[in-house]
Amino acid sequence: MASCLRRYRRRILFFCLPCILLLPIYIYVSITLCNIMTYGAPGAHSVQPTHFMATGLKLSRDLAPHPAKTFWRSKLNSGALWNIMQYVTDCQHNPILNPRLAANPPGISYKTERSRRSRNRCSPDYKINNTMPDFFTLPSQIKDFVTTMHCRDYPLVIDALDVCERAPTLLLAIKTQTANFANREAIRETWGRSGRIKSRGGWQRLVRRVFLLGKSKDLHVEEKLQLESDKYGDIIQWEFMDTFFNLSLKDVLFWDWFSRRCPHARFIFKGDDDIFVRTPALLDYLLAEEANGSFSNGSSKPNKMETFVVGDVINNAAPMRSNGTKYYIPESFYKGLYPSYPGGGGVVYSGSLAHRLLEVSQRVHLFPIDDVYLGMCLQRLGVYPIHHPAFLTFDFPKDEPQEPCANHTILMVHKRSPAEMFQLWTETSTPSPKCRNATLRVQTGVQYTRQKPVHNRFLLSQFSFLLNS
Repeated sequence: MASCLRRYRRRILFFCLPCILLLPIYIYVSITLCNIMTYGAPGAHSVQPTHFMATGLKLSRDLAPHPAKTFWRSKLNSGALWNIMQYVTDCQHNPILNPRLAANPPGISYKTERSRRSRNRCSPDYKINNTMPDFFTLPSQIKDFVTTMHCRDYPLVIDALDVCERAPTLLLAIKTQTANFANREAIRETWGRSGRIKSRGGWQRLVRRVFLLGKSKDLHVEEKLQLESDKYGDIIQWEFMDTFFNLSLKDVLFWDWFSRRCPHARFIFKGDDDIFVRTPALLDYLLAEEANGSFSNGSSKPNKMETFVVGDVINNAAPMRSNGTKYYIPESFYKGLYPSYPGGGGVVYSGSLAHRLLEVSQRVHLFPIDDVYLGMCLQRLGVYPIHHPAFLTFDFPKDEPQEPCANHTILMVHKRSPAEMFQLWTETSTPSPKCRNATLRVQTGVQYTRQKPVHNRFLLSQFSFLLNS
């Protein structure tokens, strides 16, 4: 036996020694790989991909990115305040993005951002101005918005408790201000009538109306508003100052009110108090859309009403950088293009979508322009608004010849005075024989945005505020 071992000793050593030497290396590599996979190694993020394509969703018109662009990025290239804050929130709620990226993004920390949005008693946050180098040179409305944009919990001052005792087919939610009494009266007596409204097709459907307001500094007007509420019961007022840049806040508070007070309304029309709506024609359109898009019979097709939103869709719009404009947004606050959004003069969405908007709005920071904010919320839901040319957010095109039956082809038009509302209501309620069978406006040519023509309605990919910064 001993002679056999001596004879094969060299062969055994020749084959076993390399294995023995490689064993520690194998153990070291295995442990290192396990640590990297479990915890991540220093510098690992520098080699991770920074662009991600949702290849499986390219055929989905709602979710697919523009073919030349990515779905989202894992790195933030913008130093604008809103972009940074939203990036932190997106990292927190996005299960794909590495949560560690949210720990210390430039300009604001993850813990600080969470504390700013979880305060029970809300007061202006003047420390936030340290993240905007030009803060003290900005208009007062921007500064007021930036220091209070984390505040969302405002109590109701006046409530409309009995509006939705029965679930309406259509709820008219009209943004107004306390002093605009004449506009509210004109709406109540014309297109905003409450009750069973007969559509042009002959159906009668329940329509209800509420006016959405914040507070005013004029105490006398506030007292008159309370009397108005006692008379009509259609006023909803919250304890925040009613300004142009607080319209997004008004949206979020309304969605919360809707979820508690009127959760079963089938459609919501949200609009301004200086517009005119052909309510009977709008009912016809919505009932037809509901009949064509709802699959409640066990079909595998999705329910279209879960994503239904229609209006005058604006694509590929950029922030206005002129300091003197009403819509001025400084680069230090926001960079990038806006997502596609329906013009805020008048937009319709389903009650089902309103509940989803409330939920997603908790993960989207308030933005000064309410139209754009709605687009941001829709973007995160993967919902693309339907463009309908009968919604005239910017009135009839100036180069379009005025046809005798033009007012009978619209669903909504902006802007109209109280006197014009009465005139249009009379004209459209009793159409002439020539206009009785007028059909809704149809899209002609290329759809235009405020900046330039857009041929691709799905140009903006998800998270465009990151991609274009």
